[in-house]
Amino acid sequence: MQIAETIQELRQARQKLSGRIGLVPTMGYLHEGHLSLVRTARAECDHVLATIFVNPAQFSAQEDLASYPRDLPRDLAMLEAEGVGLVFTPSAELMYPPGYQTYVTVEQVSQGKEGSARPGHFRGVATVVAKLFNLIQAQRAYFGQKDAQQVAVIRRMTHDLNFPLEIVVCPIVREADGLAMSSRNVYLSPAERRAAAVVPQAWQRAAQAYGAGERHPEVLRSIVREHIAQEPLARLDYVSVASARTLAEQDAPSEEPLLLSLAVQVGRPRLLDNCLLPMALNTREGASAVLGRIE
Repeated sequence: MQIAETIQELRQARQKLSGRIGLVPTMGYLHEGHLSLVRTARAECDHVLATIFVNPAQFSAQEDLASYPRDLPRDLAMLEAEGVGLVFTPSAELMYPPGYQTYVTVEQVSQGKEGSARPGHFRGVATVVAKLFNLIQAQRAYFGQKDAQQVAVIRRMTHDLNFPLEIVVCPIVREADGLAMSSRNVYLSPAERRAAAVVPQAWQRAAQAYGAGERHPEVLRSIVREHIAQEPLARLDYVSVASARTLAEQDAPSEEPLLLSLAVQVGRPRLLDNCLLPMALNTREGASAVLGRIE
């Protein structure tokens, strides 16, 4: 496995790769969710190129940039074991040199939900992903459904800026109790980790109601609110029931695919989770077909 730390090293290594390139962008501190993206990319592409970069542009002054978990040697060993051929590990100074002043803003789909909770976050995400797309020139890029709004933002940017690659959305990988895997789960104390199970339980309750015929978005939101309220260590930040394609919040019953998403504070981390409704859409094919899909 080759490691590129500079743009020159990356370009030289990339020129030697022929065939279909699958890109897996990460912020490191890898877990099974990241590795599932790598395995899907390996099955579908001739080469897999991963990136590890904790992007300062997507963190606000109040967020955990300095303490975000990092373990580069561990991450590189995991990627090598999965057959990744090339890893790009740039520094913040390389990606945002002195005088840097160009950013990418995706407007409508970045509003609400994480866009409201973390102002400027998606500007940072779109900017760094655009830079990686431009540098790497992959044919496919792989992202997890857990960050559903991020997927919609990236898909919109890819379409609007005419990047010639396909966005592949892979299902959420979960712990045994249903908690979505996340690098930030390491922040949870034992008691908080037990309490965190309330997050998947909440959307599962709403999904069961949907499966039984409930279609009113506010009823589905209320089910989530009521379940989260039963856990003293959990504080609901938001719950959303939106169009899976446009991410527009829904107020009336509809049979179109929906994205039910929520953010819950448990101790230090904010835990994100979601599901597509109907539940049959929560697959690689289903999520890629509807989540942020541009008609």
